[in-house]
Amino acid sequence: MQYLLLIYEDEKRWTDLNSPEAKALLGEYHAFSQEYAPAIRGGNALQATDTAKSVRVRNGKPMVSDGPFAETKEQLGGFYLVEAANADEASAIAAKIPSARFGTIEVRPIQKFS
Repeated sequence: MQYLLLIYEDEKRWTDLNSPEAKALLGEYHAFSQEYAPAIRGGNALQATDTAKSVRVRNGKPMVSDGPFAETKEQLGGFYLVEAANADEASAIAAKIPSARFGTIEVRPIQKFS
């Protein structure tokens, strides 16, 4: 079964990708990706929330706004799509994602439609 592992953390951590902390964390992500390569079906980092747009359709008209606007301490920063036998296995993989130490990893099964 496939699971989406959504990575939430303070995006300010990634402001300076040349900082020693960011470089070390990127190294950890590289090691994680190599270790779990057989399970990983896809994934990517996302640009900061100030680059995002929110789209809503109301009364048949699309409305596009900057955002998200939620006041949160953690933002969606990236994801992995993994293949796992069950939610326990997917959660065990999620616990190995480097950002799990200071952020939150949401584990969501993929809905299959026939």
